[in-house]
Amino acid sequence: MTRPISLARAAALLSVLLASACSLEPDYRRPAAPVQDSWPAADSTAGSTAAADIGWHDFFHDESLQRLIALALANNLDLRVVALNVGQAQAKYRVQHADLFPAIDTNAVEQVERYPSGVLASGAGAGAAGGGTVGGATSGTLFRNYDVGLGFTSYELDLFGRIRSLGHAALEQYFSAEETRRATQLTLIAEIASGYFRLLADEAALALTRSTLEAQQGSYDLARKNFELGNGTELAVRQAQTTVETARANLATQQRQLAQDRDALVLLLGVPLPVDLKPGSDLASETLDSDLPAGISSIVLANRPDILASEHQLQAANASIGAARAAFFPSIALTGSYGTAATQLTGLFLGGSQAWSFSPQITVPIFTAGANQANLDLVKLEKDAAVAQYEKAIQTGFREVADALAARRTFDDQLTAQVALLEAAGRAFALADLRFRNGVDNYLTVLDAQRSLYAAQLSLVAVRLERLQNLATLYKALGGGVREYTAGDQASASPHA
Repeated sequence: MTRPISLARAAALLSVLLASACSLEPDYRRPAAPVQDSWPAADSTAGSTAAADIGWHDFFHDESLQRLIALALANNLDLRVVALNVGQAQAKYRVQHADLFPAIDTNAVEQVERYPSGVLASGAGAGAAGGGTVGGATSGTLFRNYDVGLGFTSYELDLFGRIRSLGHAALEQYFSAEETRRATQLTLIAEIASGYFRLLADEAALALTRSTLEAQQGSYDLARKNFELGNGTELAVRQAQTTVETARANLATQQRQLAQDRDALVLLLGVPLPVDLKPGSDLASETLDSDLPAGISSIVLANRPDILASEHQLQAANASIGAARAAFFPSIALTGSYGTAATQLTGLFLGGSQAWSFSPQITVPIFTAGANQANLDLVKLEKDAAVAQYEKAIQTGFREVADALAARRTFDDQLTAQVALLEAAGRAFALADLRFRNGVDNYLTVLDAQRSLYAAQLSLVAVRLERLQNLATLYKALGGGVREYTAGDQASASPHA
């Protein structure tokens, strides 16, 4: 008599089959970086600490800015969305990974069947159909069966790695989502810093415009008084009036710009600006480390989270090829159960009521109208597209760093020249005003000097703002603080968490 297969023996058999399963995924090789190994005219020896090792607390010294960055990391909605995307990718991987194992269910079934008496009379051996009967020849016969069992249904043996390849692709998608979250964090920090510096610049420009308006209002009052006393002309009065009205228009523009930049910063934060927030310093006294080490491009770019996210997408596409290849080979599905069966409810779990079933099924693809080949061609094209996207991400990152490095080399010289220009414009205005007050020159000279001075003051504010924003961009482009987030995220990075 054949002995039934025990669950332990079945599990051992499945383990052997899974261990001997093969994978049809192509060997993955990282594409060569389509950029040069060094930045154009960059000093790779500047600084002593890699940008990736510099946390944002150490790079941004302004306490008010640090407070805003912390608020944004806790409340920014874009960051919340990408964090939820990471959770979704993790859940999808866990769902896909579960297909490697049989889903075991327990079920209890009562089966009731009724046959007319005429059918039973004409059927050969109808009474031998099994089961208990209820009723007589007039009303027909009821058959009852009770079954309680434990088993699995259509469990696919992963002999050719199809399920494992799909799981690998889902895992890489999860890793890509995690790297995207880290990239979003770095971008958010740089945007908060840039927005904060823009507010400082707006406040500086607003203060300059107010002081300019006061000075021009004084010149206008003086010109009008001289005209009333017969010592001036109406032309001088009207010229002075144009400067006052221009300053008022500039003041309204600066106030509007400040309000709009404040709203933009609030959107990045995800919460209103703290009412007790006071800038820790003005724009001129903000200091950032301008000696960020650039390092070797291939090393820096390969570790940027946005480029790592693109590479994980490429690896996911590579894994999908293995799943598409496995579709050309036979698949084996197993269905089995073990339990107890009886014709009466009270007969369950009694001696001799054991029941089991085991039903393997093999499917061999013969004709699919080219669907399998088309699917394989599709995933290969998707991989080629992922390679192009990965190379484009590297080239984009290279340009971002190269542009920021080029700007870093020139902003200091531009700032020095702009300070000298402001000093010259200020001296020219003082001399023009003195000559006008002493009647040596007309007011048109003073007007031109005032415009030049105001323009030089605003230009200095703009250069200081651009320099700080460029350093914040360079910090982000070099992967500033990326290892800080890597260390902090390791505990939650497991796809099985």
